[in-house]
Amino acid sequence: MVEPMTIEPTPGAKMQYLIRRRAGVSREDLIANWFANHMPEVIAGQIRSAERGRPAASRYIATVFEPQQVPASHGWDGVAQLWFDAPLPRPEWPHGDPPRDTFQERAEPYVPWPTRELVVLDGLIRVEPNSFGKPFPCTRSGFVKATTLFTAKPGVDHDDLFRHWTDVHAPNVRSALEATGGLRYVINQSLEPHVDPYLGSAEVWFPDDDARRAFNEAYVSDGIEDMVGDIAFLTSRTEMIGIP
Repeated sequence: MVEPMTIEPTPGAKMQYLIRRRAGVSREDLIANWFANHMPEVIAGQIRSAERGRPAASRYIATVFEPQQVPASHGWDGVAQLWFDAPLPRPEWPHGDPPRDTFQERAEPYVPWPTRELVVLDGLIRVEPNSFGKPFPCTRSGFVKATTLFTAKPGVDHDDLFRHWTDVHAPNVRSALEATGGLRYVINQSLEPHVDPYLGSAEVWFPDDDARRAFNEAYVSDGIEDMVGDIAFLTSRTEMIGIP
């Protein structure tokens, strides 16, 4: 039996922005404009906000999802995550409606998703700033990252699912990760589960595909699968770092 554990949430709010490209836009075109045109302006905007005493992100990381095996399932191309001292208010209109840069011309309008972050396994994923020019944005790779997005089954109490997730499922996953060489495990719980598109997400970093396969073989269900509804499984091998 896996021993229970205490998981303290990261202070503040982790604002997430799920990104999907517009019809007719290639994945490569979206990502190129995201990195080259959008991220630098977001970084500059956060610096300006901090200088003016306004809410500003302390971290900014974007994950690029690999093309999905089932194109009709969700179709997310990536997610931007920004850490703030408190949740941001919901905008009157989605970001990118109308577009303000070439990235937003290529991405469908997107809305913020406020979540509470809990770091269950805190393995180091190194950040190496650019050697020439501005240090950020930069990229990092050399890992396999599995992201799971999910809803609750109809009739399942959200608080009950959250308790099972933190008290039973998280220790179970951490134990299997520690036994198979997993690097890092983070869970994100929706702060407004009745409004947000997903109840939460889980992020797990592995050193390679072999470690991921070993984890999948070692993991023994603790019953959470009976509580979750719609699920999206996404794989990444690259993260874009705006503010480390």
